[in-house]
Amino acid sequence: MPDDMIHTRRQFLKGGLTLISAGATVPLFLDRTAWAISGDPNDAPLVKHRPGGANGRILVVLQLAGGNDGLNTIVPFENDLYYKARPRIGIAKKDVLRLNDQIGLNPGATGLKSLFDEGLLSVVQGVGYPNPNRSHFVATDIWSTGDPTEATHNGWIGRYFDCTCSGRERPDPKRGISITSEVPLAMQGEKFSPVSFSTPDELTWRGPGARGRGRKAFEDLNRPHGAGNSDEGAPQDEASALAYLERMAMDARASAEEIQKAAGSGKAKREGRRRRGRNALEGDLEMVRRMIRAGLETSVYYVSMGGFDTHANQLGSHNNLIKQFSDAVKAFTDGLRSDGLLDRVMLMTFSEFGRRVAENGSGGTDHGAAAPLFVIGGGVKAGVHGAHPSLETKDLDRGDLKWGTDFRSVYATVLDGWLKTDSKRILNGSFKPLPLLKA
Repeated sequence: MPDDMIHTRRQFLKGGLTLISAGATVPLFLDRTAWAISGDPNDAPLVKHRPGGANGRILVVLQLAGGNDGLNTIVPFENDLYYKARPRIGIAKKDVLRLNDQIGLNPGATGLKSLFDEGLLSVVQGVGYPNPNRSHFVATDIWSTGDPTEATHNGWIGRYFDCTCSGRERPDPKRGISITSEVPLAMQGEKFSPVSFSTPDELTWRGPGARGRGRKAFEDLNRPHGAGNSDEGAPQDEASALAYLERMAMDARASAEEIQKAAGSGKAKREGRRRRGRNALEGDLEMVRRMIRAGLETSVYYVSMGGFDTHANQLGSHNNLIKQFSDAVKAFTDGLRSDGLLDRVMLMTFSEFGRRVAENGSGGTDHGAAAPLFVIGGGVKAGVHGAHPSLETKDLDRGDLKWGTDFRSVYATVLDGWLKTDSKRILNGSFKPLPLLKA
């Protein structure tokens, strides 16, 4: 329906649903409402869920996209095979930030080293799964779904939210927020889909006629009794659907405004980046911190940092990436501590795969397999968990490190021990939890 033809709420309901369902006009939580209204308006009541962000524990998932090089992140500085395999890009022993007498952190990871020394960081070594896939897309899907067989098509976090509802209830999208331009597969369930945005400014009307009647119809729809928009005489079934859409639209707009207020404007985010030397991840995590501090009913936040596909000239670029990642996580953790929230928040990293042991001819590394990940927070049992994978040729998997810890054991630890839910139901199997959390 053309913008200048939208005059009443009834017309908005009939013609505006196309715009809403296309996701071009309003936030995701109203998009799902429009989908429900197109069928039975009673099909998607608001879900009653356990206490989340305001009173419960919070998980922050940080993706290091592209395949982070685990060997130059956690460096086996006493192993001659490491330097033999990497004569140009190996981290010099004198520069390593030592965690124990065998391994240490990349020299750019001073923030992580500080968190380790403070008892807030756990390193999980050799994380992977059987028959690893070296495709960015497939490997990311495997980590996202929690299923190496590729038979599952929704995310492990999405399934967690699915399990918080019953019957025909649909989980409140605000339970999960993703600071990404696209909704990550990990956050998508059969019933659940999160709020997703790269800047809070996206949570506004963006449809045609932003200053015309289309916007006015949307604004009127968000008021219980918009002037000049009487729907007297509407069929009862349409009136019922309209009342439901009106109520949900009000909730959606309030939710968007609540998130915008908590996260801050895009302008504030850009100014923050300039002050911090354009560390985009630090800006994203600062938004997450503000939303946590504001008490949003959000249980899981998802953030992504790219650039880790280091096929060429790796040494300088990877060191810089690790520094940005480390500095951002340290600033985030320090902020949570100052807010008195550190014990309620746990941050977990992952990357779709590690890199090959040997450097390539371009001074970089190609797609590999097993790699370390980090778990950070006040409730974390600090230390190094698991043995560093062997670098002996006979112990490698086609030139890659073999996994020693199944990534689903990490997920089971997070689900059972932190989010207090049944990991077997979500992961479709039983995986032994790791001793990563304080009693």
